[in-house]
Amino acid sequence: MKYAICNEVFENWTTDATFKYVAGVGYDGIEIAPFTLCKSVFELDPERRTAIRDEAADAGIDIVGLHWVLVGPEGLHVTSPDKDVRERTVQYLIELANCCADLGGSVVVFGSPKQRNIVEGVTRDKAVEYAADVFLRAAERGAERGVTFALEPLTQAETNFLTTHTETIELIERINHPNVRLHLDVKAMSAEDMPIPDIIRGSRDHLAHFHANDANLRGPGFGDVDFGPIIGALREIEYAGYVSVEVFDFSPDPETIATRSLEYLKKF
Repeated sequence: MKYAICNEVFENWTTDATFKYVAGVGYDGIEIAPFTLCKSVFELDPERRTAIRDEAADAGIDIVGLHWVLVGPEGLHVTSPDKDVRERTVQYLIELANCCADLGGSVVVFGSPKQRNIVEGVTRDKAVEYAADVFLRAAERGAERGVTFALEPLTQAETNFLTTHTETIELIERINHPNVRLHLDVKAMSAEDMPIPDIIRGSRDHLAHFHANDANLRGPGFGDVDFGPIIGALREIEYAGYVSVEVFDFSPDPETIATRSLEYLKKF
C-alpha cells in the first residue's frame, strides 16, 4: 500500500513546489486535478505535460493519475440523451487518458456528479446504457495508454446516478473491460448503510483506487471516522494501490493537512 495526496489542496502553489513538499513529507505519490492546471486538458500541450512529469521525477514523487476530471470544459455529460454531447464526452475522456499517461499516471478517477446525473426524461436503464457505451469507448484508449478509469460512487446528496458501490459495480460488470474499475472514497462510503470495511471486502475484485478523507470533508484523522478497520480491510484484501488523501475543506493549511493526514494513516 502506498500513500498519495491530491494536489488541489496546494492552491496557488507551483507544481514544482508542491511535488517537492509532498515528497519531503513522505508521500509516495500525488494525484492531479486537471482544473488546477487548465480549463481543458486539450490546452495542456505536450511540452507542459513533459515538464510536469520531469518536475515530479526530479522531486522523487509519482504522479498517480487524475481526478475531478470534468470540472471543465462545459457541456460534457455521460448520460445525456444528446448523442453529440456523449460523443464530445468520449473524446474528452480519451484525451484525459492521454494526458494521464503523458504525465506518468495510470488512473483517471471519475466522480463528476453533475456530469453523470440522470436528467429528466431519461430512464435509469437508458442512463446505464449511455454510460456503459461512453466508458467502454474511452477504456479502449485507456488500455492502449495503460490507464484505468476508476468509477466513483458518490452520495445521493451529490448525484442520482452511481450512489452506492453495488450500483457502480453493476455498471462496471456490464462494461466488462479491464480498464474500467472501481474507486472508493471514505466520505462517500460513510453515507452507505453497510460498514466501510465490509464495502471494501465486497469490492475486492473491482477496486483500483482509494481516497482517504473524513465524512466531515477534512483529512483522515481530522474527524470521527476510525481508519484502523479501514486500513485493516485494505490490508486484508491485499490492496497494493495508492491511498490518496483528498479533502474538500482546505483548512487550516496545506502543510498541516498533508503532514497530519499521513502521520495518522501510517499509524495503522
